[in-house]
Amino acid sequence: MSTLLAKIIDVHGGTGWSQAERITATRHFGGAFWALKGVPGIADEGQFTVDLNREHTQLHNFGGEGLHTDFTPTRVAIVRADGSIVEELTDPRASFEGHVLTTPWTPLQLAYFTGYAMWTYNTEPHSFTLPGVVTEELGPWTEEDGQVWDRLQVTYPGTIATHTPIQVLYADRDGVLHRRDYSVDVAGGSPSVEYMTEQTVFDGLLLPKHREIYVRDENGHAQREPLIVSIDIDDVSVG
Repeated sequence: MSTLLAKIIDVHGGTGWSQAERITATRHFGGAFWALKGVPGIADEGQFTVDLNREHTQLHNFGGEGLHTDFTPTRVAIVRADGSIVEELTDPRASFEGHVLTTPWTPLQLAYFTGYAMWTYNTEPHSFTLPGVVTEELGPWTEEDGQVWDRLQVTYPGTIATHTPIQVLYADRDGVLHRRDYSVDVAGGSPSVEYMTEQTVFDGLLLPKHREIYVRDENGHAQREPLIVSIDIDDVSVG
């Protein structure tokens, strides 16, 4: 384990991650992306749960009360409260073939995207230590406001569904994560930058309560208009 990765894990909760099985919280989505993809209002508010030791996510209140998603990398479904399936899709990644940024999504494609995104965001840095994940230190980066952050490149194996296999995380001198760079492969490879703020300790784990995602320009900076996605979480519990 690299020095930077060890620092990041330690400040975000250390062994507390390996002692927990899941994180449950309430989500609030905003930004221009959902309308752009033709799915506004479906996933905006509600509880979600991510498993920490396998890639599995459920988003409740998905398109209506009593409906939730059930996501894994190889299958996604929309499920009623009694467990019956409204609709499901196997090999969901293949359904995005040929998509560009403005290609509309179906509710199942939205369920897949939000499933892997919320898992990616809310299981880090524990997920950096899962089998097949490779990390590499890239050196410092200076933000436009003068802050200097250390960069950690994270390469995910094909068994993990996420935005794109190679992503770059940015940590401050204490190891607290503040930024991620990636491309959205299921939306035409759109280059993106995500900022994480309002870091708060929940049951020993440090998580950001607020995220903002923007288009990333050719110089690696955020284009601050429009706000593509915002994510707020609260009522967090670790179990």
